[in-house]
Parts: sequence; C-alpha cells; structure tokens
Amino acid sequence: MRIVLVGPPGAGKGTQAAFLAKNLSIPHISTGDLFRSNINQQTELGKLAKSYMDAGNLVPDEVTIGMARDRMEQPDAENGFLLDGFPRNVSQAEALDQALKADEVELDAVLDLEVPEDEVVKRIAGRRICRRDSSHVFHVAYSPAKKEGVCDVCGGELYQRDDDSEETVRRRLEVYHTQTEPIIDYYRAQGLVVTISALGKVDEVTRRAMDALKREDDEGSEGDASA
Repeated sequence: MRIVLVGPPGAGKGTQAAFLAKNLSIPHISTGDLFRSNINQQTELGKLAKSYMDAGNLVPDEVTIGMARDRMEQPDAENGFLLDGFPRNVSQAEALDQALKADEVELDAVLDLEVPEDEVVKRIAGRRICRRDSSHVFHVAYSPAKKEGVCDVCGGELYQRDDDSEETVRRRLEVYHTQTEPIIDYYRAQGLVVTISALGKVDEVTRRAMDALKREDDEGSEGDASA
C-alpha cells in the first residue's frame, strides 16, 4: 500500500508510522530522515537543502519533493511506502500526485489521525525531560515521575522544553491548521481519506488504523474488479 499519514502535532504519527510500516512490510519515509540521510550522504539535494538551512531559510518544496521521490523509487518501496511529514501543504500534495502519476502509481489511502486540540496540548505540554539524559521522558499525567521534578532513572532534574510550552504548542497547531490540514480536504475530494481516532493506547490505535486500512484496501480491490 501507498499511504500518507497526517495528523496534528502530538497525534503520535511517528510512533504509529513505525508500527504500521512494520505490520504492512513497507518502508516508513519521514521528512526528518530524508533530510538527515541526504545531508549525511552529501547528495546533491542534501547539499542544496543544507545551503538553505545554513542560511536560515526554508528548504524549497521542490528540494523536499526531489528527496521524497528519490526515496520512493528505491527497491524496498516497490510495493508501497508510508509517508510521514510529507506532503505538508497542498502544493506538495499536488507535486506528489504528479510524481506518482509519472511513475504510473497512485496513493491507496491518506490516514488521518484525529485528536482533540485540548488533548494535543495536554500530551505535549505535559512532557518532562531529564537534563542528564534526554532519553528519559516522563509525563505529568500519563507517566509521572515518582518524585516531582526528579528523574526516576538517574535522579536528574526534569524540565519542560521551550518547544513543549502550551503557547508554543498552540502556535504549532495554528500552523498545522493553516498549512497542513487543507491537504485532508484535497485528498478527501479524491476519496482517499480514512479518519480514525488517535485516542487510547498505542496498540489500540495501531489496530484501529490497520482495520481501517484493510477495509479501504478491500473496497479498492472490489472497485478495481468491477471496473
């Protein structure tokens, strides 16, 4: 299957993408990984992206699209892929459609992880990170430290990152609503959107997503057979 994963910050896209890609035996292609890989390997696109980043500028859509297309054409993506963090806006979605059309393939589904805004704020603003080891992560509501402000693992101080403040989270949500959310309507017009609730335990959300994608795949197969 060829899938685009969308949802607001805090929806658990990265976690779900990893599980879904494994269950579906397709590569998980994230924007962050694309940039790191191209920059580390010093590809032409990586050098170009780095030049924009070093200058403090946004990387143009065509560079991101070029990286994504190169990755989608790798052998392990022959039978499908899961895109996470791309496309981020309608212009990228349109460019992705053109690239897929040129390769004579198409998307099977756009999985929309739905989370109430207040829950997003609660999830992100409640995170606390250990100053000694950032891999030690707690949450004031969902996985609190035994002693407030102290890491259970190493005794380091727990703090809230600036990026996790409620004010910053709400700004990120505004960006999502204005830039990324419109792609849901864009893909809904193509009959590709599958919306599921991203509330609950990780395995519950994964199961919900797999069931929804299976139904979408079965309906698509029936449509092909009747065409």
